[in-house]
Amino acid sequence: MEEAKRNPVNFEILYNTYYEKIFRFVYQRVDKKEFAFDITQQVFMNAMLNIKKYEYRGLPFSSWLYRIARNELNQLFRKNSSHRTINIDETDLRYVADEMKVDALEEYSQKLPDVIAELDEDDLQLIEMRFFEKRAFKEIADILDITENNAKVKLYRVLEKMKEAILNK
Repeated sequence: MEEAKRNPVNFEILYNTYYEKIFRFVYQRVDKKEFAFDITQQVFMNAMLNIKKYEYRGLPFSSWLYRIARNELNQLFRKNSSHRTINIDETDLRYVADEMKVDALEEYSQKLPDVIAELDEDDLQLIEMRFFEKRAFKEIADILDITENNAKVKLYRVLEKMKEAILNK
């Protein structure tokens, strides 16, 4: 990374190391592969242009890239929310429902996709990162630039809000 700060030619190493992870992160959230390619390219362009501003603060370099990707995605969704996609697996839904401690699991699991689709962007990203991408709280905290404890608190508040929404549907 320090080499990339001194000479942009060395940024290629970072690009090759992180491209696939960032692309998958973006592609999980958009409806077309072309958008994922474009946004991922924009993430790396922004990173390369701003690499001199990057400061190591105890977090992995990838966290910085994920934050850039998150900002780029948020910009896209503000312009046109129809590009937003939620990739949900049946197993992931059960995991979410289990975590919510819902008694009538089968009945409420059917309502869960609708409740998830109604979440605001920040809450949705927490659910996606934790349950669909299987990220640890530490990694979620790094990406969102918050403490690990704060990530846990926010997630469990979202789960409570979802549980309430399911019970009221």
